Amino acid sequence: QVQLVEYGGGLVQAGGSLRLSCVVSGSFFRINTMGWYRQAPGKQRELVATITSDGRTNYVESVKGRFTISRDNAKNTVNLQMNSLKPEDTAVYYCNAGLLEYRDGSLRPINYWGKGTLVTVSS
Repeated sequence: QVQLVEYGGGLVQAGGSLRLSCVVSGSFFRINTMGWYRQAPGKQRELVATITSDGRTNYVESVKGRFTISRDNAKNTVNLQMNSLKPEDTAVYYCNAGLLEYRDGSLRPINYWGKGTLVTVSS
């Protein structure tokens, strides 16, 4: 059974930093793209950053230059370094991973989500 577990959320003052990590465990063939999404109160979930298996990254405009996504393929981990945090970054942050799994004798792409970790930035 595949699980995604996030670590590192918490309360920080504006201008501060936090590092989120997500570990993927279970049985699968390969992890493709990994990413972080967030959902602020009363808003829809939005993409924050993604990283492909070969290290190509993509960021939402509002976090460019402040957030850095990275991954450790050997440890099945994706990280999000968040610097210069702003109150508008307050949200529940969710880890996402696209996996390839054997299902019914075939490799199939399956998308997984973590349960989320709360990041609160005070002004």
